[in-house]
Amino acid sequence: MSINYILVTGSAGFIGFHLCKRLLDNGYKVMGFDNICDYYDINLKLSRLNILKNYKEFSFEKVDISNQKDIQKIFSNNNFDAAVNLAAQAGVRYSIKNPNAYIQSNLVGFANLLEGCRHGGIKHFVFASSSSVYGANTKMPFSVHDNVDHPVSLYAATKKSNELMAHTYSHLYGLKCTGLRFFTVYGPWGRPDMALFLFTRAILENKPISIFNHGNMKRDFTYIDDIIEGLVRIIEKFPESDPNWSGDNPDPSTSYAPYKIYNIGNNKPLKLLDFISILENALGKKAKKEYLDIQPGDVPETYADISDLFLAVNFKPQTSIETGINNFVSWYKDYYNIPL
Repeated sequence: MSINYILVTGSAGFIGFHLCKRLLDNGYKVMGFDNICDYYDINLKLSRLNILKNYKEFSFEKVDISNQKDIQKIFSNNNFDAAVNLAAQAGVRYSIKNPNAYIQSNLVGFANLLEGCRHGGIKHFVFASSSSVYGANTKMPFSVHDNVDHPVSLYAATKKSNELMAHTYSHLYGLKCTGLRFFTVYGPWGRPDMALFLFTRAILENKPISIFNHGNMKRDFTYIDDIIEGLVRIIEKFPESDPNWSGDNPDPSTSYAPYKIYNIGNNKPLKLLDFISILENALGKKAKKEYLDIQPGDVPETYADISDLFLAVNFKPQTSIETGINNFVSWYKDYYNIPL
């Protein structure tokens, strides 16, 4: 089965923008969806989108995936070969403040996309899950073969729900579905609510940075180019029925249906304070640190077992944290016209 025309939801978002650009550079035809919500600065989203609009093979629809009629109409009017869902209400902490936004986008919207894929004859549906689904798990590294039934945020619960919903459509309709659990993605054009962006802005403005759990945090920081490389390879890797799957000992990452879950992370957890030290070096400036308790919904450590991804598409991340942070700082200063 060949893939030529790809739908990417969340195309004005951080990962969506980078994926669209890479697919277009690789010769695919791409349609992007985004509702351009104001969860963070829409000018950043519009700047990303303006870059994509320079490509002849890119088209864009401003649409909210929770709008069933709009989604139905667009799927009916286009013959997508594959769909990649990167549209979601993101953020662990914001899910405590505004839970309904997560229900509408991550559950209602996701169901609308599944229906669109089902009726639209989509060959492969790839969707973003999250390392947050590991919740209260403490066994490291986090493995896709482990049970993830104890989320600690509504955001995580919606992402776990996406995996279950996709499996159901895979079972009922034979829809080929692949979920990717992203681990702390960072890099140029990143989200302003993420640590690297927040820290960079605060340090340059001589404001204190908030260090949660008193610095006793580890994250499997994964550079955006590595995420995109894995994603592009997965789009062309169709999941198949696992002949070894058994209902007596069910593996959550695979199925008798054409369904698969992968971790996509750096496989090298880094202490938060070491991360900050590398950023200080890149900026040539020390941070003012404010140590705080861990936030509700946060987990102290993430660490991805990526062996399944490597076996499937022969890929593992290559970018060092020093290179990744330096690239982000260069982009940030350029985008905001800050003298180097």
